Amino acid sequence: MTTSTAESSAPSPAVPEDRAAPATPRATGVVAALRRRLHPDPTVRRLAGITLVNTVGNGLSLSVAVLFFTRVLGLSAAQLGLGMTAAGLCGVVASVPAGRAADRWGARRVLVVLVSVQAIGTAGYALVHSYPAFVALACLVSAVDRGSAATRNALYAEVLPADRRVAGRAHLRVVTNVGICLGTAIGAIALQLDTRPVYLTAILADAASYVAVAVLFHRLDIPQRPSATGASAPGAAVPEPSEPSEPSEPSESGAAVSEPSAKTAVANPSDPSGRGVKQGRRPNPALRDGPFLAVTVLNALLCLQFAVLEVGIPLWIVQETDAPRITVAGTLIVNTLLVITLQVRATRGTEERTGAARACGRAGVLLAASCLVVSLAHGLPAGFAAVVVLGGVALQSLGEVVAQAGGWALSYDLAGERDHGAYQGVFNAGTAAALMAGPALVGTLVIGYGMVGWVVLGTVLAAAGLAMRPAVRWAGRRDASPGAV
Repeated sequence: MTTSTAESSAPSPAVPEDRAAPATPRATGVVAALRRRLHPDPTVRRLAGITLVNTVGNGLSLSVAVLFFTRVLGLSAAQLGLGMTAAGLCGVVASVPAGRAADRWGARRVLVVLVSVQAIGTAGYALVHSYPAFVALACLVSAVDRGSAATRNALYAEVLPADRRVAGRAHLRVVTNVGICLGTAIGAIALQLDTRPVYLTAILADAASYVAVAVLFHRLDIPQRPSATGASAPGAAVPEPSEPSEPSEPSESGAAVSEPSAKTAVANPSDPSGRGVKQGRRPNPALRDGPFLAVTVLNALLCLQFAVLEVGIPLWIVQETDAPRITVAGTLIVNTLLVITLQVRATRGTEERTGAARACGRAGVLLAASCLVVSLAHGLPAGFAAVVVLGGVALQSLGEVVAQAGGWALSYDLAGERDHGAYQGVFNAGTAAALMAGPALVGTLVIGYGMVGWVVLGTVLAAAGLAMRPAVRWAGRRDASPGAV
C-alpha cells in the first residue's frame, strides 16, 4: 500500500520517517514500545490520534454523567431514564439522514459540522435549568452523536483502501478502549472530589475535546488512492468512462462490469463535487437492498451483547449470585484488556465476505456459550461464582471482537464502492437500535426469568450469528457471484 502522497500532503501527528530514522537506534524502553505500536499507515495514525482525543473526553464524561445529571441538574432516576430513552430514539432516527448527507456533501464536511454541534450541545448541559430543556438537549446530542458515528464509518471508506478498512477500524477500536480507560481514570478523580465545579469542568472538558476533534477532522486530507476497479479515490480526478480496461475489471462485489456504472470508473460517492450530489437526492439504495438489511438486523441482534456486559451481568452478579460486588469492576477490566489485545487479530480471515459470515457465526456461538456459563454462577459459593462469571465474560469478549470484525467487513463489502454514507447510516441505525433497546430487553430476560432467560438470550445470539451465512449467500445471488468480495 502506497502512502507517500498522503504523508507528504498533510500534517501528521507522527514524526516524519526521514527525520525519525536517525533516532530509531537510540530509542529504547517505553518510547521504542510506543513506536512499535504505531500503525504503519499515516492516515490510520492520524485517525487514531483523533480517536484518542475524542474517547478520552468521552470516558471522562461517561464516568461523571449520572452524578452530574442527578446531583448537579437535580434530575430523578426516572426522569433521567426517560430522557435518555428519548435521546436514544433520536439517535436511531438520525443515523440514516446523516449518512445521506455524507453522500451529498461529503463525509468529512458533514462530520465537522456534526462534531461541532456536539461540542455546543455538550457544553450546553452546563446551562440547563429545566427538565424539558434537558430532554431537548439530550435528544440533540444523541442525534448528532449517532449521526457522526455513521458519517465516520463512511469517512473510513473514503480514506482507507478496501482491503485495509476492517483492520484499520480494529486498530481504532483498540485506541477507543485505551482512550476511554484514560478518560475514566481522570473521571475517577472528579468522582472522588465530588463537587459541582469539578463535575462542570469534566463536562466542559468533554465539550472542548469535540472542538479539537472537529479541527482535526477539518485538517484531515483525503488521500488519493486507486480503488480495486481503478476508480479514483475521493479528491482524485474522475477517470473518463472510455478509459481502456476499466469496463472489464471486476467490481468490489466480484461481478464483472460490462460498462461504466455506479460501482466503477467514478469518483467516490461521498465526494461532493461528483456523484455525491446526485446520490444524496435519489432514494436511499440501502433501504432497498434486501441482503444488506438482513445483515443489518442480524448484526443488531449480535449487538445485544453490549447490554449483556453493561446491564445483564452486573444485575446478575448483584441480585442473583453470591459473587463479591467488586466482580462487576473485574468484568469490565477483563473485557477491556481482551478487546485491546485481540481486536486487530480478530480481523484475520474476514477479508472475504464468506469468511466474515463464518466469523459472525463463531461469534454467535461464543456469545451463547458466555450466557450459559454466566448463568451457572447462580447458587455457587462467592469465590467460585466470581470465577465462573469472569470466565463467561472472557467468552463474551472473544465473541465481541470476532462479531465486530465480521460485522464491519460485511457492512463495507455488501455495499461495495457505492453510497458509503447511505449504507453506513442504515447499518449504524441498526446498531443504535440495539443499544437503545438492549438494556431493557436483557434486564427483563435475565432478572425476570433467570437461567431460562439466559438460555433464550444465548439462543437468539447464536441464531443471529449463524444466520449470517444464508444472508451472505443471498447477497451472492444478488451479485451473481456467490462468496465473492
